[in-house]
Amino acid sequence: MANASGTCISDPPEEIHVAARYLDEAVTAHMQNNRALAADLIRAADMPAIHAWLKPIWSNSEQHLVVPAASIKPTLSKESRPPARMPSAAQKREIHQRDGYNCRFCGMPVIRPEVRRRISIAYAEAARWGTTEAQQHAGFQAMWAQYDHIVPHAHGGTSEIDNMVLTCAACNFGRGSYLIEELGITDPRLRSPLRSAWDGLERFQ
Repeated sequence: MANASGTCISDPPEEIHVAARYLDEAVTAHMQNNRALAADLIRAADMPAIHAWLKPIWSNSEQHLVVPAASIKPTLSKESRPPARMPSAAQKREIHQRDGYNCRFCGMPVIRPEVRRRISIAYAEAARWGTTEAQQHAGFQAMWAQYDHIVPHAHGGTSEIDNMVLTCAACNFGRGSYLIEELGITDPRLRSPLRSAWDGLERFQ
């Protein structure tokens, strides 16, 4: 269901923030060379409640969305869309400098896939990352950093920095190609980025 506050498509469950705390503590334990504790904390962040929340979003059924049928606008043909949909590495760095490491829609802590891969290599069993959603660690899956176009590419949106914000995977994939007005979501650029102590686990070495 759409978020009643009008900031995102689905309020993250409280378990998300608990999982983020576990992962943050896991990285601290890892930096202190306490690998057993780090692995236990990573496993603790793999919560079934998070998987259950994500499941309807990954299903592409759109049952989690509330879209007034009369407001749906047709997308552009692929030939009419701007080129270079994905942001460059330099653009991603600029987005993080501006937005930090929290989703601009729901405020969820996020983790860059490059950081997740480093952790998955070091803790392959605990930080599982298979080829299907069911085989992927719930915390890392939910907090997977994405770079979303406010005006979707399918509606002519460009990959200029001003049209992009940092988001979690749920807000990005769950929204699909709908305009934020169609979903009753406010423009996150009208709110200041959330500043917190969360560093996206970037300190993991």
